[in-house]
Amino acid sequence: MKQSRRPLTVSLALLLAAGGLVGAEQAMAAPTLAPAHTAAKPTIVLVHGAFADASSWTGVIQRLQRDGYPVIAPANPLRGLPSDSAYLASVLHSIQGPIVLVGHSYGGEVITDAAAGDPQVKALVYIAAIAPDKGESANDILGKFPGSELGSALNQVSYPLPDGKTATDLYIKPDKFRAAFAADVPAATAAVMAATQRPIDATSLGAPSTTPAWGTIPSWYLVANQDKTIPPAAERFMAERAHAHTSAVNSSHAVAVSHPDAVTDIILDAVHATSH
Repeated sequence: MKQSRRPLTVSLALLLAAGGLVGAEQAMAAPTLAPAHTAAKPTIVLVHGAFADASSWTGVIQRLQRDGYPVIAPANPLRGLPSDSAYLASVLHSIQGPIVLVGHSYGGEVITDAAAGDPQVKALVYIAAIAPDKGESANDILGKFPGSELGSALNQVSYPLPDGKTATDLYIKPDKFRAAFAADVPAATAAVMAATQRPIDATSLGAPSTTPAWGTIPSWYLVANQDKTIPPAAERFMAERAHAHTSAVNSSHAVAVSHPDAVTDIILDAVHATSH
C-alpha cells in the first residue's frame, strides 16, 4: 500500500505576518466554510507510448491548460513494463489531490499497472492504447488481431547494459513511420516525429501485465478507426472488456497529434463524470 499523501501546512509565522493572531485563526478556520463545489480540479497526467515522447501531447496540453487544468506529461522511460510502471507510480505519488490518468499506445499498459490500488486516480483514459488484462502483454493483443503494420516497420538496435550484456531497442524505420504510425499527420510533422521518436526496449512488449486498474477504476477509451499500429478491432475488444465509456474517431495511431480536440473531449468527459 502507498503511504498517504500529506498536504503542505501553512506556517503560523507567515499567517501572523499576514494579519496577526486573529487573522491566523480566521485563516485556519476558513476551509471549514468552503462550499463543496470549490474543490480543486484534478491533475491530468498524460503518458505517451513507444516511438513517441511527451511532445505528442502538445495540442491536448494546450487545450487543457486553457481550461484551467493542471497537467503533467512525464517522460515514459520505455525500459520495461515493471520499471516503467513503478516510475509512473512514483510520479502519481508526488501529486496532491485527484488524478485523471491518460495513456496512449504502450502507455496504456503502464497506466494499467501503475494505477492499481491508488485511490487518488479517479479515472483511466485509454487513447488508442493497450489495456491489458492480468498476465497479458502487448504482443498477446497484437497477435490476436490482424492488421498491424508495426512488425514489418520495426528496426532492431542493440544497446549495452550496465552489466556488460546487451539488450535490444525497437525503432520504427523512418521511411515507414508515417504509414504505420501517423498516416493522417502532415508529412513534414511525421518526419519530425520519426526523427525524434524514442525507442522501446523489446522486452516491454512481451511483458505480462499485473492487476488491471480498469477492474476497479472507471475507464474511457478512444478508438482510432484508421489505426495501423494497434488494429481498431483490438481497441474495441479491450474497451468492451474494460467496460469503458467508448468513442471513436477516424484517425491514425497518432491521434493526440492529428485529433487533439477529440482526445481532449474524452478526457474532459472522464473529468466531469468523476468529479464530486
